[in-house]
Amino acid sequence: MTATREIVEYLDSLLETSVVPDYSNALNGIQLDNSGSVTKVAAAVDFSSRVVNDAVREKANLIVLHHGMFWSGLRPITAAYYSRLKMLIDNDIAVYSSHLPLDRHPQFGNNVLLSRVLGLVPSGEFAWTKGIAIGVRGEADIATSELLQKAKTFAREHGGDAISTSRIHDRRTRRWAMCSGAGASSETIQEAKNLDIDTLIVGEGPHHTAVEADELGIAVIYAGHYATETLGVRAIAEHLADKFGIEWTMIHAPTGL
Repeated sequence: MTATREIVEYLDSLLETSVVPDYSNALNGIQLDNSGSVTKVAAAVDFSSRVVNDAVREKANLIVLHHGMFWSGLRPITAAYYSRLKMLIDNDIAVYSSHLPLDRHPQFGNNVLLSRVLGLVPSGEFAWTKGIAIGVRGEADIATSELLQKAKTFAREHGGDAISTSRIHDRRTRRWAMCSGAGASSETIQEAKNLDIDTLIVGEGPHHTAVEADELGIAVIYAGHYATETLGVRAIAEHLADKFGIEWTMIHAPTGL
């Protein structure tokens, strides 16, 4: 058993929660307190009834999320939102959320861990937003079709799939960049072009990003928003269990996206 406050203070320091800028709805850090102690931590990507129900069943009393309780903005506490909140309070479950701080972390970050899964070695930063880089980039020498297949294998293990733009056949990836989640945007496509990136790996992105990338000769691999953001919360939960001598579990609730 470990004090909730001790874990929260440790995570805030580890993830630099107070100094990493983010979207206002992210509200990084502790989002819901409990009575004061933690014996089991559950990791999940999103805040949902399925995640809360599974946390109760697993007897977890701390949930670590990537997309927190207030991701969709202010709303009345009614219907499903009320039910989730009531279940958390009735079962004394605290909630901690980390969005951009977790995306960019050099050890537990989604991008660093995803590059490792795909057999890539980061050597630089990428996807600058709000004055910070949340993605990574590097050099390689691998058939782009092989890289896509690795991404497909990973995504399918997490309830999704990976797709790509058309520029992957008979070519090799030599300069790559990565930004998990909704990583494809006009800004990241242009940043990739400026850095002479030939392959961009993201979770998802608007349709027009595929068109823009094709025009610039950049291949884009869309490996799934959900899948690419499972790694950070899982790594954090496992690390907390090891550091504080508590149990941990991963709650999977794939969106298919």
